[in-house]
Amino acid sequence: MKKKISKKDKQDWLNFISSNEKVIDKEIQRENKFNVFKEKIIDLHGFSLGNANKLIDEFILKCFEEKVTKIVVITGKGSRSKNIEDPYKSKDLSILKFSVPDYIKSKNHLMKIIKEINYNKINDSSSGSFDILLKNIKV
Repeated sequence: MKKKISKKDKQDWLNFISSNEKVIDKEIQRENKFNVFKEKIIDLHGFSLGNANKLIDEFILKCFEEKVTKIVVITGKGSRSKNIEDPYKSKDLSILKFSVPDYIKSKNHLMKIIKEINYNKINDSSSGSFDILLKNIKV
């Protein structure tokens, strides 16, 4: 069953595409009395392990420079991974959910700027993401 689009919805859409208004970015900024909270999201679905590691390395460094305080890393749950069928591949380490946090932990230049990695979400089988909290830049 298809729902008919109302004239008002059509007009709203035409007004939107003809205006300079933009869709809200995934970057979230909140301010309180004491500091600015800035969050960015990166989605690594579909990346190979090597490309995901390179991308997360660059992304964390860029976020630190931009004074981002929290990064949400979406890796997926690994439930559709074909690695279980391949005896020459590690079931866990070839899945981004586990290998990306291990890669980050192994890099001293990243760990120096990271305040905390939320490992609880990594170990949760229903979660396909984890959070990274970055340190503040000291001027």
